[in-house]
Amino acid sequence: MAQAESEFSEHGVQRRLGDGPMKVVVALALAFSTYQLVMAAFHPLSSLVMRSLHVSFLVLLTFLLYPMFQRGKLTRIPWYDWILAAAGFALGFYQWVFEGELIQRAGDPTAVDLVVGTIMVLLVFEAARRILGLALPLVCAAFLLFGLFGQYLPAAIAHRGYSFAQIVDQLGFGTEGIYGIPTLVSATYIFLFILFGSFLEHAGMINLFNSIALGFVGHTKGGPAKVAVISSALMGTISGSGVANVLTTGQFTIPLMKRFGYSGVFAGAVEATSSMGGQIMPPVMGAVAFIMAENLNVPYAEIVKAAAIPAILYYVTAFWMVHLEAGRKSLLGLPKEQCPNPWRAMRESWYLVLPLAALVWMLFNGFTPMFSGMVGLALTAILILGAALAARISGTAFRVVFWIAVGLGASAFAKWGIYPVLGLIAALVAACFAAKGGRKTLHTMKMSLVDGAKQALPVGVACAVVGVIIGILTLTGAASSFAGFILQVGEKSLFLSLVLTMLVCLVLGMGIPTIPNYIITSAIAAPALLKLGVPLIVSHMFVFYFGIMADLTPPVALAAFAASSIAREPPMKIGFKAVQVAIAGFVVPYMAVYDNALMLQGEWTFAAVAYVVSKAVISIALWGAAAIGHLRAPLNWAERLFAAAAAFLLVAAIPLTDEIGFVLAAGFLGWHVWRSRRAAQTDFS
Repeated sequence: MAQAESEFSEHGVQRRLGDGPMKVVVALALAFSTYQLVMAAFHPLSSLVMRSLHVSFLVLLTFLLYPMFQRGKLTRIPWYDWILAAAGFALGFYQWVFEGELIQRAGDPTAVDLVVGTIMVLLVFEAARRILGLALPLVCAAFLLFGLFGQYLPAAIAHRGYSFAQIVDQLGFGTEGIYGIPTLVSATYIFLFILFGSFLEHAGMINLFNSIALGFVGHTKGGPAKVAVISSALMGTISGSGVANVLTTGQFTIPLMKRFGYSGVFAGAVEATSSMGGQIMPPVMGAVAFIMAENLNVPYAEIVKAAAIPAILYYVTAFWMVHLEAGRKSLLGLPKEQCPNPWRAMRESWYLVLPLAALVWMLFNGFTPMFSGMVGLALTAILILGAALAARISGTAFRVVFWIAVGLGASAFAKWGIYPVLGLIAALVAACFAAKGGRKTLHTMKMSLVDGAKQALPVGVACAVVGVIIGILTLTGAASSFAGFILQVGEKSLFLSLVLTMLVCLVLGMGIPTIPNYIITSAIAAPALLKLGVPLIVSHMFVFYFGIMADLTPPVALAAFAASSIAREPPMKIGFKAVQVAIAGFVVPYMAVYDNALMLQGEWTFAAVAYVVSKAVISIALWGAAAIGHLRAPLNWAERLFAAAAAFLLVAAIPLTDEIGFVLAAGFLGWHVWRSRRAAQTDFS
């Protein structure tokens, strides 16, 4: 059970523990997942207690899995980490044991309250430092110092001053600090969807996605890179973590691209770009989507609807860029006979798509994300167990009856609640114990729960520590200062306000993950954009989108670092190339602001959506040609600048820019087709 070696992680280096300590960690991870499932199914505790126990599990597992220093010993857990883990777990129960007393003395903490609150906040800071690096804790610490000493700052940004007790009470006991809305979302929706993705991955969904991508595009021009784009897009439907996508699909696609002529830098950049789009790819988007739905108090389906077209355009961008690069370097695809049959792969593993289809249907038919996630998770467990048993049952008729029974049992969830489904799962588990080879399936189920708990650690810890920022902003009202500055700029130019917001997202994203990046910038900039006339969901999606792009932007491009560990190339080179691959995608959020139909917001019609999508596709095509320097044939610098100018005019939303942009685009394409045909005739003669 000991791990052979630690892999690259956006979240630091995990310990490589021996059998004894690893068994303890596995047991605790199973307990964490079980606790979360019980909370989701039965809701036995109050909201604040549920959040505090969620954070206590996060702190417990983080101190056991992540060392204090990355250069320290990674094969054992030192005594002080056992103490810190136990202390963090025990203090989480303080909210439960003294729930009534804490409510009665809210706003007037005792000395013991202050000690417990202070220690818990410090432990969350240390957990964030270990798992997320130093940048985010430093940003949160700056806000904390602002809350403590802001009265001594210049008048433009100063506040009236708050005592240490007020700060601790705000951060450690209320619903505006480490137990705020991000932690609530982490403890409910996010954990369920992470488990959902973990179960599907262990069931073989990655192999199915790779087979589909290879079968459909592997043999085309530049096929290996197109496989990377499509498989990463499909992976994004079940996983909201960009770096996790790199480390799963990238193990297959990056070596494949290198083998067929792509440079290691370009291969890593394509995989990093494609994988980061998973956070905006419905139905299981990144954790930010759930936080956004809770913040805006809108159904999760509305967020999915707004993200759908931009997500598709993002992958159209990546696909187009690798197609142009393949044309520029004359790269071929895989031999047709080496590509799997995608229809056969879907016939053999069709049942894996059912939970995803059920999830999409429920999200768009009024069910809550938590209930939809529970149904999807239960259906996945039933299908994994059912498939393992069905594979060992002889007789076609018996299998048909068996699958009908499984389908009826899964549908019982929607009609009669959790209890019939739990009974069905228990019966299937018992059958797997008795069936030959069934214990291997049960081990897969167990490791899905364990890996899901581990994958939830960085997301949950980020949600907890960023609550410090939310708590201080709420207490002091400091968000209005920066929002006022954006409003002043916006009075003269909305475009400059958007650029300023984009730069803030990119700069913050160089040091902190997407979740805190979104939370900070949405709290500061999104309200200002709303006052400038940008619809609420569009303004939040604008911030979210560029928070994702920040993970591709050097010097701290987490997705590029992950890809570099597989491609064996410098991460900075991969990061800069990833920005070039994704450059056309930078225009999509701006187009959505100027034409809300791109995100299906406002008074949109199908004609309006078709128009803005066609305009976006043309703009992306021109940006891509300008960036790569190739279309039907190589482009000179004059042609590249001309194409970029036409693309820019199609993005801008001022009078006559669309008309001029379409004319320039038509002129460019006509000229290029004529020139490339003439060059081809000359070469032939």
